[in-house]
Amino acid sequence: MSPNDNSKNQMYLAGSFDILNILPIKEIKTVATGDWSKERFKASLSFKWIGDDFNLYPAPKSQLILYPKYPEVRFSGFLIGCQNPPSELMTQRLAGRLFFFGVGSDGSVLGYVAGPHSELAIEYQNYGYSYEYGVFKVLELPKLVNNKQRLINELKRIHDLGWIKSKRLDRAGRILPCLAPNCGGYTLEAELGITPNGYSEPDFLGWEIKQFGVANFNRISSAVITLMTPEPTNGVYVKEGTESFIRQYGYEDKSGKADRMNFGGIHRFGLRQALTSLKLELVGFDRSSGKIRNSDGRIVLLDVNENEAASWSFSSMLLHWNRKHNQACYIPSLCEKTVDRQYRYGNNVILGSGTDFQLFLSQMALGNIYYDPGIKMENASSKPLIKKRSQFRIISKNLPFLYKSNESLDVSGI
Repeated sequence: MSPNDNSKNQMYLAGSFDILNILPIKEIKTVATGDWSKERFKASLSFKWIGDDFNLYPAPKSQLILYPKYPEVRFSGFLIGCQNPPSELMTQRLAGRLFFFGVGSDGSVLGYVAGPHSELAIEYQNYGYSYEYGVFKVLELPKLVNNKQRLINELKRIHDLGWIKSKRLDRAGRILPCLAPNCGGYTLEAELGITPNGYSEPDFLGWEIKQFGVANFNRISSAVITLMTPEPTNGVYVKEGTESFIRQYGYEDKSGKADRMNFGGIHRFGLRQALTSLKLELVGFDRSSGKIRNSDGRIVLLDVNENEAASWSFSSMLLHWNRKHNQACYIPSLCEKTVDRQYRYGNNVILGSGTDFQLFLSQMALGNIYYDPGIKMENASSKPLIKKRSQFRIISKNLPFLYKSNESLDVSGI
């Protein structure tokens, strides 16, 4: 830590939003001032100090402050409301202090600060670190080393299994049948032992697992991949409800299904969609620099009268994207439905690491990421039954643009 890192000046953590890839956060709020130099996001997290007595002491006011202007991320509020904070070390200007961060399995962030001449500081100097990530020096615990290789070994095992009967796991880890058309991901997760979790964390050993269907394992560059399925946070969709939204911007089912309205079609940046007459725009994002310029920015669908039909705040999208997608593995699959539904997983996988939500927005501005909803309303004239599915998608050949490091790997040769 630098001498200037203290409770008064806040603690500098990063010169980009990459920090969100490391520390899980609970909520992001916007602080829109109208003055670009003062725009910022505030991200709360479940932070706890590790006391010298080895007990945990929550610091309920802890937060990350993200300044888009620079960009810059600082840590603040880490002493307020805590019963046993390390105030002596965190309220003074003292060079050589060491701040240790760790992430618990429940999504909490643990912290401990050591003085420059402490026993722990001396031990750290002798032990060293595995690699650097921004201002962080990462110490990999023995059970976390070679997580990438462990993932690859598992994918090879699953590939070698051939056809696997469709299945899924419940929260207790019990195997259940899976009969829906989208069971490819569930079946793969079941093989990896991934159970549903309650917060936005990577799926397996720090990696987000994304399965995508193909017709041929030798041609995986043109597959459509769903990146996220977030619900809108504002617009007619939220203020007036999904039913009103569909009646205003939807259309009768094109296949002739009676009493059904749909809202679908590919919506790309800057283009008016023919079926819905909506146009996808980015508010508060500077395409030339690739930076967020407004903390109240959003992805928005505008109608012909410039009304916001639906929108997704940058803060809500940031919350999901960085941490969960920082390391992602994309695996192609084949589906067999002649008798029982079953899946087979390919040997050629795509690995991406190091992302930033601003990369996501840049690809959306280029039209490579698009909104492709599958929203429908049945029994439209009587008792409407609504299915919601908002999807942001990409063609697999464009995946490398979302990550700072990319690799295509044949697991069969490992």
